[in-house]
Amino acid sequence: MTTVAFYDAKPYDRQYFERAPGAGRLRPRFHEFRLVEETADTAAGAQAVCIFVNDRLTRPCLEVLHRAGVRLIALRCAGFDNVDIDVARKLGLVVTYVPAYSPHAIAEHTIGLLLTLNRKIHHAYNRTREHNFSLNGFVGFDICGKTVGIIGAGRIGRIVAQIFRGFEARVIACDLLPSVDWAKEHGVTYADFDTVLTTSDILTLHVPLTPDTLYMLNEQTLSRMKAGSYLINTSRGKLIDTSALLAALKNDHLGGVALDVYEKEAGIFFENLSGGILHDDELSRLLTSPKVLVTSHQGFLTHEALTEIAHVTTSNLLTLETGEPFLEGTTLSPASR
Repeated sequence: MTTVAFYDAKPYDRQYFERAPGAGRLRPRFHEFRLVEETADTAAGAQAVCIFVNDRLTRPCLEVLHRAGVRLIALRCAGFDNVDIDVARKLGLVVTYVPAYSPHAIAEHTIGLLLTLNRKIHHAYNRTREHNFSLNGFVGFDICGKTVGIIGAGRIGRIVAQIFRGFEARVIACDLLPSVDWAKEHGVTYADFDTVLTTSDILTLHVPLTPDTLYMLNEQTLSRMKAGSYLINTSRGKLIDTSALLAALKNDHLGGVALDVYEKEAGIFFENLSGGILHDDELSRLLTSPKVLVTSHQGFLTHEALTEIAHVTTSNLLTLETGEPFLEGTTLSPASR
């Protein structure tokens, strides 16, 4: 029976993994703390570790795991920028991930963030609970007729584009691998990055974090965005330079910002910190801005997505025992068994 050490595990993780097909053939150890170099020795005795977005598998961490006898690193997410894949490959560690658990979950959350921020639904909820039924300060705008820019028209970005087309918005997209047929079918126009950046009334990010996309929205690029435009990020926090974003909000260049991710979210998002002081001044400033809406990386949190994550991850974990191939398209660092 394969022993698996789960890290940064929440109650919903345990719930969905324990009822995934084949889960009874695994011996899980659920840890609420994150997997980093300092905690890597807790993996001793496990043949696999299962991690999430805020675990940090650097070279020293991977070396500890390797010495402990870990053979498989299973990410229960689509992003993998938190793992040094080259080092894992050199150490002979297999790394798997879940490339497409539910693009609809992220896409729908993206739309929900915009609607909430634009129509001030979160403020209205708090106001009416205090029996204040005034509408002052709640003026929003129609999405119909606006220009929506999609940076990254992959699985998620395409669904976002299609939903916005349902609002009768004009949609322009920037992507390294454009699909002309898809764009024609859904009335989407491809454009270069600068055109999307400067002409969009609503700009939404759907690209992975790579050296090329790190801080793609910085002081220079944010300043070129259309005055009064709205920015949404449900992808990766480090796509946006937070200091530059705060400056753009301070000078009223942006009309609104909706974030489900944050560049320094590790140790904050997914945790209950309500009993203490938030020791992140930049995040505190974002949270106090009436133009900003922040959710704590919950875009993936649907029944369908959690079910698929548990299914794909469990199937790959079981291969250590069965010797069967990993699910197609889910390996980042293949290695000999």
